[in-house]
Amino acid sequence: MDFQSSKYPAAPGVYLMRGSDGQVLYVGKAKRLRNRLRGYFSAAGDGRGHIRFLMARVATIDTIVTDTEKEALILENLLIKEHRPRYNIDLRDDKTYLSLRIDLNEEFPTVNLTRRVVNDGALYFGPYSSTGAIRSTLKTLRQVFPLRQHDLATCRRRGRPCLYFQLDQCSGPCHGKISAPDYRKLVDGVIALLGGRESEVLADLQRRMTRAAQELRYEDAGALRDQIRAINKSVEQQKVVIAAGGDRDVVGLHREGGEVEIALLCVRQGKLLDRRDFNLDWRLDEDELLSSFLREFYAREVLIPGEILLPFLPSDSATLGEWLSERRGRKVTLLAPQRGPRAELVQLAARNASEAQRERGSRRAARTTLLNDLAARFHLPVLPTRIECFDISNIQGSFNVGSMAVVINGEPEKSAYRHYRIREISGADDFAALGEVLRRRLRRGIEEGVLPDLLLIDGGKGQLGAVVAVLEELGLLGRVAVVGMAKSRVRANVRGKAVERSEERFFLPGRKNPVTLRQGSAVLFLLERLRDEAHRFAITHHRQLRGKAALQSTLEDIPGIGAARRKLLLKQFGSVKKIRAAQLAELLAVAGLPETTAREVFAFFHSQQV
Repeated sequence: MDFQSSKYPAAPGVYLMRGSDGQVLYVGKAKRLRNRLRGYFSAAGDGRGHIRFLMARVATIDTIVTDTEKEALILENLLIKEHRPRYNIDLRDDKTYLSLRIDLNEEFPTVNLTRRVVNDGALYFGPYSSTGAIRSTLKTLRQVFPLRQHDLATCRRRGRPCLYFQLDQCSGPCHGKISAPDYRKLVDGVIALLGGRESEVLADLQRRMTRAAQELRYEDAGALRDQIRAINKSVEQQKVVIAAGGDRDVVGLHREGGEVEIALLCVRQGKLLDRRDFNLDWRLDEDELLSSFLREFYAREVLIPGEILLPFLPSDSATLGEWLSERRGRKVTLLAPQRGPRAELVQLAARNASEAQRERGSRRAARTTLLNDLAARFHLPVLPTRIECFDISNIQGSFNVGSMAVVINGEPEKSAYRHYRIREISGADDFAALGEVLRRRLRRGIEEGVLPDLLLIDGGKGQLGAVVAVLEELGLLGRVAVVGMAKSRVRANVRGKAVERSEERFFLPGRKNPVTLRQGSAVLFLLERLRDEAHRFAITHHRQLRGKAALQSTLEDIPGIGAARRKLLLKQFGSVKKIRAAQLAELLAVAGLPETTAREVFAFFHSQQV
């Protein structure tokens, strides 16, 4: 395209580069749009490897002017999320992270698990990538500080404290078993322990234990001793302690060819809690790479510490710092340390990034070997980088559902899994249901240009024939390969006892005899895992539908109960079981439920118990 600098404003804003089809290829921000865009078209070129490929596809450039550079940064994030441009960073982090949340505005605060970190005035601790680690942490907390574990309103409707109170893992605030000031001391202890101030907590418990022993309250002293031991054991299991204390994230970067590996170390109260790795196929200069990574990562609902250590400061670090401070609600400092403990942390993160890239390269080579072996065994025309497996689930023809599990480059891609409700077929006709699901999937794939290289079908020749018919109908036979996977058969003796299990059999179109794979082979393991994933995914969805239908039918059999009142009752009591156990006075107290309807609900469940 021809560039005329006078067309573009010399003001801060955002630019969108579009292809000839109008698709957004790249979104960027600039302090001065005209100067930034001129760089793409200068005689010397932009100087970045990927730009020549990008500019060859750009047909038009749209701009949006903002008042400040920070507004441009925020708008850029919104547009990237909306359009997902090919040439912008797309972070793919296969881990989910948990945090612990304490809301001090509650009457009796407690510790909750959450995956969302929002600026709501509550305290957050973490992150924790290991479910086992966070459960261990909670177990220790409940042994030492017995905070409530259930919803306060629900507990107060009970006639007595819950089982956790009997196990000394809840102090019973819902039934007045502890005063508000004493309960707040427990909360303060939890905050101190999660905040890394174990010495304060241990010193307080030691004083209380000594006092209890002096007053001959040996049972109380023994309980305090056990609490001290539990904390010491938990502290011993913490990760390495960093010389530079406090809360901070540390970013390390390693570049090799067209790939970049970024490692982010999470340090909380001087302890290294976790490492996150991001692999990017990226040819931008490192300044824009690092700036884009920070904007993309911290735009998500994650904990933002007060200090972020970087290998270098990007050119827009001041704007980034202001934006991060707003998101956190407190000041955030970006630093690129040159010496001392902080610089050593950045070097540690860089070594982790280098090691992560080395490990990723080894795994990639192993996956390529695996896919080549699979293609050779099944005589596939192309490497099966995208494999999709389908399964059908029903009970005597009811609640017919289909599922699709996906493997990309030898690894499960759970974001691509899909459920399908069978609409056109009634009864237990698995062949027809499979045909309906495949038509819907492949027609959409043709429209979007995303088709599988290999279809794996859970079944033998019958299912394979149904799939081949669909591929012929859509003109995809020969373009999309298909394999039918029949379960192994068990041979039994005259007494009915299993004596031998046959191998898994794989059926190919146009081939009479099945293909078998060596037991324990990597290819067999991959295909068995994919089939089991599709089956699990279908069964899970099927159970959810059955449970929902059973729930709706139970409540809607009651006169005067429709969708709105069903939702009201479930919100108030939590489950049908608790509605059934509710007393008439409790039902009458539900706001928005008429008295006659409350009596109908009570009569319905209690007449069933007669």
